[in-house]
Amino acid sequence: MTSPRRDSVQSLERAFDLLEALAAGGELGVTELANRTGLVPSTVHRLLATLAKRGYVGQSGDSGRYRLGYKATELAGGLEHRVARLCAAARPHLEQISAQTGETINLVVLEADRVVYVDQVEGTRRVRMFTSVGTAAPAHTTGSGKAIMAYEAPGTVGALYAGREPLERLTPSTLVTVAALEADLARIRARGYALDAEEHEAGVGCVATAIFDHAGRPAAAISVSGPTTRILHGDTHELGALLGRHAAEISAVLGHGAAAA
Repeated sequence: MTSPRRDSVQSLERAFDLLEALAAGGELGVTELANRTGLVPSTVHRLLATLAKRGYVGQSGDSGRYRLGYKATELAGGLEHRVARLCAAARPHLEQISAQTGETINLVVLEADRVVYVDQVEGTRRVRMFTSVGTAAPAHTTGSGKAIMAYEAPGTVGALYAGREPLERLTPSTLVTVAALEADLARIRARGYALDAEEHEAGVGCVATAIFDHAGRPAAAISVSGPTTRILHGDTHELGALLGRHAAEISAVLGHGAAAA
């Protein structure tokens, strides 16, 4: 079990450790959960009692072992519905952009300090990028993550990374300070699209734009990724404009701008 961050609530961290262990392991007993999470059995038992009371875990009447409860399934179903609606709105646009550019196009959401790839249309070029749907990556290293973070409420990014510098470095080009990241987010807002200039992987570039929901919040991003020579040494502004037009249409489907119309 990793040490909790200074700004975290320890009991919440421990409860999430238990839920994640149950999600990965099916039905588990108190001792097994203690071994998997590094918690003492008495703490595990106390946390399980609270989680069971709220419906997030259930206990088998036969074996006494614990499993995820209906409340966890309910939350997962809500997330699945939200992602399914987003994917349905975005999929035709991913296909159109890929057909026009020949490049791999991704649909990405932000979860805390990581991005998760929720859909993708693979490019047709001989040399192309591929990231499995469901894969997560550090948000500050990706164009899509920065595209979303650029439009978060003021102070959000600073609070997210407080006390965590230097940020995780994946390549020599990765931004590893909050000041450098926030300066780049300001440039993204000014130009309308984000760039990953080999910050996540050497030799790979990315252009990304944010998608907004009905409340004007950044809900996701679409990105085009490929070899740096094609993505960043080509007409980057044209790619950004293309993504921006499609992102605006997806945002409209999600209700963005409806209140002002």
